[in-house]
Amino acid sequence: MDNKPVTFQFISEPSDVNYGGNVHGGSVMKWIDQAGYACATTWSGNYSVTVYVGGIRFYEPIKIGEIVKVEAQVIYTGSSSMHISINVFSRNLKQPTFDKKTHCIIVFVAVDENGKKLPVPKWIPETEEEIQQEKYAKRLMELRTQIEDEMKPFL
Repeated sequence: MDNKPVTFQFISEPSDVNYGGNVHGGSVMKWIDQAGYACATTWSGNYSVTVYVGGIRFYEPIKIGEIVKVEAQVIYTGSSSMHISINVFSRNLKQPTFDKKTHCIIVFVAVDENGKKLPVPKWIPETEEEIQQEKYAKRLMELRTQIEDEMKPFL
């Protein structure tokens, strides 16, 4: 199965502004979820739901009026889960190149109309970069398990 990135591009709008005059982090998180959903649903061929968003890292603010590019790509699949790498870039309309502004991994699960998990096609890395991405996803899974164990007494 072809694993081409899902890419959204649009101009950030004044309605996306935060109190500091830049794009609100919540707007960026919404875009991440939308691109991740499009990627997961395309990959699985089924409705997919977000089950985890982790390690979201905001590198630099996005300015209002910049072109925003959100790229989502499968980097690991379990039996019903899909780990999606999301990168958010932006650029001034007068500039030719995008700068990375945000990165995270988001996990989706394919479900049926009753919310029951469905199997997803297996993603098999082929290039060295894809192999490294899959290793990255697996390391993050191990870290999430450790974090969840730490949190249990407080839940």
